[in-house]
Amino acid sequence: MSGQTPPTLQKRARQTQLRDEALAISPLGNVPAVYVPWLFQEAFAGRHNSLIKTMVAAWPFQYLPVGPLINMHNLETLQALLDGVDRRLTRKFPPGRPKLQVLDMRNVHHGFWNIGSDANDSDSDAETLDEKQVVKALPRYALRQRLKIIVDLSISSQLNEEKAYFLNWAKQRKGSINFCCTKMKIWDAPDKVIREIMNVFHPEHITELELYTDWTLLRLAHFAPYFGQMKNLEKVFLAPLHKNTSPIMNITGASKVKCIKKIISQFSKFNCLQHVFMKRVHFLRDHLHQILGCLRTPLQTLSITHCLISQTDLDSFSCCHNLFKLKNLEIRGVTLFALDLMPLRGLLGKLAGTLKSLDFQWCSMKDSQLIVLLPALSQCSQLNQINFYSNDFSMAILKDLLQHTATWSKMNVEQYPVPLECYDALGHVSRERFVELCQELMDTLRAKREPKSISFATNVCQNCGKTCVYGQGARLCSCLQ
Repeated sequence: MSGQTPPTLQKRARQTQLRDEALAISPLGNVPAVYVPWLFQEAFAGRHNSLIKTMVAAWPFQYLPVGPLINMHNLETLQALLDGVDRRLTRKFPPGRPKLQVLDMRNVHHGFWNIGSDANDSDSDAETLDEKQVVKALPRYALRQRLKIIVDLSISSQLNEEKAYFLNWAKQRKGSINFCCTKMKIWDAPDKVIREIMNVFHPEHITELELYTDWTLLRLAHFAPYFGQMKNLEKVFLAPLHKNTSPIMNITGASKVKCIKKIISQFSKFNCLQHVFMKRVHFLRDHLHQILGCLRTPLQTLSITHCLISQTDLDSFSCCHNLFKLKNLEIRGVTLFALDLMPLRGLLGKLAGTLKSLDFQWCSMKDSQLIVLLPALSQCSQLNQINFYSNDFSMAILKDLLQHTATWSKMNVEQYPVPLECYDALGHVSRERFVELCQELMDTLRAKREPKSISFATNVCQNCGKTCVYGQGARLCSCLQ
């Protein structure tokens, strides 16, 4: 007897059907619904484009999550998919027969495809699976008169052939298909391209926006109306690539203020905003408090990285009610040593029961400022991640901080700068003091609680560009090895 189990009749039949593509296309309406997902996956894996086209046109379910299968770098397969959609638009279906309502092209995993594989692996299970089980795995979309296509888009000045083909196809069919983009990334695309895309993919469907541009303030102001139409936005990431968002040629002070006001006012139109990330937004100084004052919903995440902020901006932290439920607060690369941190202390006090992650890396904080924050920090019992790298703290204040962290029972990852005493007068790290003082800090903490993952790091070495890190042991930069 052979040690290899012979294939079942059902498996042989399915393999035969797929092998002969013409045969597979012909009796598609007679294929049991539970085998359709498996057949469709195999068609994509083998690039059986004619079969893909026919299956999309005759798809027997209301939802088709094709994103995990389609390769946007294969133009022929993409064309077959879209040709199938065109066929579906002109095809007449018998009354009562389900037809495709939503084509989901986002690259996200969906349980729909597990059904076909389960049926393929077990004949006994396959006998109990039917179309109702397939439908149960589908999102509860209401019936629509027009097909809806959902995508995530990344737009730049240089579109590849496949993306350009899809966008041109979509532009020609905007009157017969509902196009919906949920996540959009913009990489310095020309204004004309953005206008065309927003005309096809209405901004109100966008829930996540990432804006990476070197636009001037004037161009940002021109984009602002589209920004404001994203009323269902939940997450926004603003990261201008260059500093010319603020100093532009031939713009008066009044025009600059008008542009900034136009941009900021859009934040008052978002009904669902929960996560705000701002990186190198250089017009933020003296205007952050205005953005926070515009918010209509409580934030879960506020991230400000490599920006300039004023004392007025910081003062608003302790009185902005939409910050009082923050779970993640990130202030990185923001110079704080010249600011009064009492408002930040007030905010941390209000976040004692909700804040989970806190990041103050590269803020040039001094002992006096950490002393201000310490009473509030010690009460943040839900913290599971904290980062103080690249600040200037003495051995005494670091010890004091660690001795006040007994309530941090949920802490998973904590990162601290090495004490200032580890450096000599020229700013070079003393190998002996680095090891000795970091071990002393470890012992101080272990007297209060057992850390899960903790590290102390030096500033970047000016010679080799590396840091010395003390965690489970000492990892020295190249210059000290």
